[in-house]
Amino acid sequence: MIRTQLLHSGLELANFAVSLDVLHDAWTAIWDLYTEISQNERPSSAVIPKVCELPNCTIIVFFTWPANSKDRVQGNGGGDFVLSSELKGSSPNFDFICTKCNPSFCINEHAFELFESIFPLLPFLKSKIGSFKPLIITGNSLGGSVASLFTISLLETLKFSSTKRPFCITFGSPLIGDEGLQKAISSYQAWNSCFLHVVSDQDPVPRVLINGYKPFGTFLLCSELGCSCFENPQTILELLMAAYSGSPENQDPNKVFESYGTLVEHLNRKVLCKDATDHESLIDWTKGPLRAGIITQLAAIGLMQLQQPPNVDINIIITKIESVAKSEAILNSCFVNPIRGLNEIKVYMAYFEWYKKNCKEKGVGYYDAYKDSNNISDIEAESIKRSLTTYWNELVDQEEKRPRTVGASHRTNSLFGGTNYRRMIEPLDIANYYNAGKQDYINKGRSKHYINLEQLLKEMEKPSSGPNEIKRQNMVSSLTKDSCFWAHVEEALISCKVLSSKGSSVEEKNSAKEELFEFEKYVLDLMKNYAVSPEIFLPRSSFMKWWGKYRDIMGTSYSSSLTNWLKNDNNYKAYAKGCLDIP
Repeated sequence: MIRTQLLHSGLELANFAVSLDVLHDAWTAIWDLYTEISQNERPSSAVIPKVCELPNCTIIVFFTWPANSKDRVQGNGGGDFVLSSELKGSSPNFDFICTKCNPSFCINEHAFELFESIFPLLPFLKSKIGSFKPLIITGNSLGGSVASLFTISLLETLKFSSTKRPFCITFGSPLIGDEGLQKAISSYQAWNSCFLHVVSDQDPVPRVLINGYKPFGTFLLCSELGCSCFENPQTILELLMAAYSGSPENQDPNKVFESYGTLVEHLNRKVLCKDATDHESLIDWTKGPLRAGIITQLAAIGLMQLQQPPNVDINIIITKIESVAKSEAILNSCFVNPIRGLNEIKVYMAYFEWYKKNCKEKGVGYYDAYKDSNNISDIEAESIKRSLTTYWNELVDQEEKRPRTVGASHRTNSLFGGTNYRRMIEPLDIANYYNAGKQDYINKGRSKHYINLEQLLKEMEKPSSGPNEIKRQNMVSSLTKDSCFWAHVEEALISCKVLSSKGSSVEEKNSAKEELFEFEKYVLDLMKNYAVSPEIFLPRSSFMKWWGKYRDIMGTSYSSSLTNWLKNDNNYKAYAKGCLDIP
């Protein structure tokens, strides 16, 4: 049912778009510029920009001569790419749209060359961005490609919270980038929604650059029968080719260009007069509402009435679109909404706070209680832990897909929750890991989402010169700062076992001893900064087990800063109260 509404919204969105003044204003600005320059200039391959100030908006137009654009796109090498790595010397270079999951992309070479030609004008054009009047960026054919690239260049520094979002409307524009560019834009909805590409069923230019190219934004596919909006990249590629009704006789670039004005007015009139074509005879309702919705959309763009070429099967196209729609519905249902899930996550974390406190009252830290798993609460903790891990795994995965300049506020807001989760839950994963008889958790067993959450903290955390009073006062309930602390403890226990084993070689024992010396330094540094929870000193904790074994191995004559401190039991209580200074 959700997907049916989504598919029908394509028709509703299209009707909404063509009924607005913005579509008419964008085309009028292009046509006025064309009329102006055609009287004074001969056709050229250059892109011509102009700023139009209207009472209700500012429009930046990028015009290219229809015939030259068509020849340039369709000519030899028209589909050549330029790699994002080759753009690093230019300004802007679009590096900001890359993500860790999507580090590179390609842009059509001709489109970028045209965009590069207006670089000197970019400061002037960007100065027209205001916080009150909407900004419309538009262009025809390759001018539309430049409009898209100009809009992308704005996204790096634009603050959507204080500045109105730019809206890019292209008419008959060819595709401009590969899958990398498509993912970079589409992965962030606030960016993807900035683009509306109007494509007539008579225009060949948007259909030339297909192989290796991927669309982004919303496509308004139009015919004389009507129009509909589509957003799925694979669906758009299928329909660009299938819904083309042009022929050699009507491919005059100037006539196709002029037809957009007529088409916009025609569709606007149809919507205002509610003159919708009756598609009921084309729909087999026994196939379900999802398929009926798809057929209605295809009929609106004229596809159902076309005489299809032998290699085009309309039923196969409908089935493909249906399959994509179902897949999207599943993905959307699995999508993590941080706000929606926040209350549930808080409840889960509150449970672990209780679990931690309950374990401490029994004289054992929650790490060791969970590791032993002797009662029902430990089993329940495992179930809740899985729910928390699923949530943060998906949230971190979504964060990885965001462009580098996007989501700073989200990162700040989620930092506290993600850090608390990592420090509370990762020790439990460590317990499971070593219970399974494994070793070297940090290098071989650590989940990527913990690594990413930790890196996020490092990027945003201010350096600390030492413990402050707040840290000292909150020691009783604090979590150990390093969520891998218990992995270090387990490795130290393994090293003690190597040292005490008669079967260990001299080389193995020397290596184990070096590792234990490093562990001493590691623990002491944490304690100096009050960065380790006092519950590690509970008599039944794995850390105290390590200390007992280490003390026996090294003997009473061994002396170090940490061991001297651990030999005095009074230091444990003083540390827990935050009133102990460790030199």
